[in-house]
Amino acid sequence: MLDAIKPLLDSELINEEAQQQISEAWEAKLNEAREQVRAELREEFAQRYEHDKQVMVEALDRMVSEGLNAEIQAIAAEKAQLAEDRVNSQKKLQENATKFNDFMVKKLAEEIGELRKDRKAHNEGLEKLEGFIVHALAREIQEFAQDKRDVVETKVRLVREARKQLETLKGKFVAESAKKMSQAVSQHLKAELSQLKEDIQVARENNFGRRIFEAYAAEFGATHLNEKAEVRKLHDVIAQKDAKLAEAIELTEKAKVLVESKEREMRILKESNQREAALEELLAPLNKEKAEVMRNLLESVQTNRLANAFEKYLPAVLEDRSVKASKVITESVSIATGDKSARSPDADQVEEQSNVIDLKRLAGL
Repeated sequence: MLDAIKPLLDSELINEEAQQQISEAWEAKLNEAREQVRAELREEFAQRYEHDKQVMVEALDRMVSEGLNAEIQAIAAEKAQLAEDRVNSQKKLQENATKFNDFMVKKLAEEIGELRKDRKAHNEGLEKLEGFIVHALAREIQEFAQDKRDVVETKVRLVREARKQLETLKGKFVAESAKKMSQAVSQHLKAELSQLKEDIQVARENNFGRRIFEAYAAEFGATHLNEKAEVRKLHDVIAQKDAKLAEAIELTEKAKVLVESKEREMRILKESNQREAALEELLAPLNKEKAEVMRNLLESVQTNRLANAFEKYLPAVLEDRSVKASKVITESVSIATGDKSARSPDADQVEEQSNVIDLKRLAGL
């Protein structure tokens, strides 16, 4: 439209004021038309939007309703299936629980039975082991006691044999020594007597010369050294006093040593008397030979342990394992000691049983 009236406006037929008014009117009209078109378009678009919105809402409502119905039906079916599955699972669980309970009861019964068998076997093994240990310990104790008795008897036999051999060697040694010493003494005595005669002769000559010299010295001192006689007398008195004092001190020391030695001798004598009295009391029931053997055995034992050692060596000393009559010696043992009665097998068995009980108690059984 502007292009249609533009030649008119460009011509000089219309002045500038008219051109301006026409342009303004044209622009106003054009703007009014634009606004009208815009309002119509807005209304048309609003109606179309409302229509489309209603259509979309209806379609969405229909779609949602259909989807919800389908989903609700599916959920209802799944819920029914779930309830059915739950019932089935409960039944299966109950069946499995029953089976598991039966299985557990069966296995527990088997395990308890095996445990009882194992415990019974263990107790039987412990009883067998205890019996074996007890018998082994009893046998070891018996062997140890037998070995101890054998050691004591061997010691007694060795002492007896050693005493006999020692007496034989002593007699032989004394005879040979006496013979050789007699010869040696005779030879040396002759040489010593000849030398002694010569020494006596020389000593006599020396004594005679010393006497002559002493007589001359005394005479010379009395005649030529008389001016210092008083001083010499004082010195002699002092020397005598010193000699007496030294002699008194020496006598005191000797007396002290003598008193100590006497006290020691008295103590030794007292202990010896006590030991001898104890030995005499212990050896009184024995005969001479056995008393001598027992005395040799007790020679290295302390006095306060004589009784224990005597009790230890007494059975071996009294028991004779030689070819001679052992029964008679056994009877003499019972008569000689008088303090120990013959033990019966029942008493030995009771003592062994008590030893076994003590061993079991010490071992924690």
